[in-house]
Amino acid sequence: MIEFQGVVKKFRRNEVLKGIDLDIARGHRVALVGSNGAGKTTLIRCLLGEYTYDGRVTIDSLEPRANRQAVLSKVGFVPQLPPPLKMPVGQLIRFAATVCDTDPERMIDVATKLGLDIGRFMKQPFVKLSGGQKQKLLIAVALGRDSELLVLDEPAANLDPEARHIFFGLLAEKKHQAAMIISSHRLDEVVALVNRVVEMDQGKIVLDDRVADLVEMASKLKCRVGLIRKEDAFAKTIREWGFVGSDGDRTWQGEIAGPDRLRFLGVLSRYAALLANIQLSETGE
Repeated sequence: MIEFQGVVKKFRRNEVLKGIDLDIARGHRVALVGSNGAGKTTLIRCLLGEYTYDGRVTIDSLEPRANRQAVLSKVGFVPQLPPPLKMPVGQLIRFAATVCDTDPERMIDVATKLGLDIGRFMKQPFVKLSGGQKQKLLIAVALGRDSELLVLDEPAANLDPEARHIFFGLLAEKKHQAAMIISSHRLDEVVALVNRVVEMDQGKIVLDDRVADLVEMASKLKCRVGLIRKEDAFAKTIREWGFVGSDGDRTWQGEIAGPDRLRFLGVLSRYAALLANIQLSETGE
């Protein structure tokens, strides 16, 4: 579906992409990882036709810059940084739906599932929304349509845990009909969502590997965490995940999205000296 052949991108004398060769087929869910400055965002912008470059990029044999409208009609894109759009939310949804020839109610439905009360914001400028609200709306625009390719740049960074779980479930619904590129600077944020990892460093691909596809994206885990003593900083952190405390805030129980397990364990690792026990189990959903 996607082909990069010898792609080179320079900004003046700075060569940001250094001969990228990469093929991505439908059904591939690719984690595009690497440190800041590795070339991930530049690669994505070449794919979307935003940059000129040397070499060849195609999506279903269409070159993105020469066939911009046809290519973008196939792509759902969630940028890392929300654009500073001043148009009202309702107008943005209608415009996005027109571009990809879909019903705007589909986008509104996705936004509602993510917990965004879209009716409150229809006349409000997009730029005035909070970071989390912007992220939910951009995800709704990308997923509330028939996309053959999803390009997601740090897509869940501003989402609360419940919205992340819903987002992962929406991705699960599309995993067989679309290719996905999920960009992140941290592999543990996205590894449970993907079946392939592509790592970039200094404008080159240094790793391209298939990974075990064992985590159901829509799954949930029950979790119980015991502490050796109460800790206010831990309580504040764990409550942000929707957990409820008992036993004088020494025992905490809640649920996490299956793909968030590594991210959650990373949070717990900050408080390793306080942990008495951790129990994780599938909810059976």
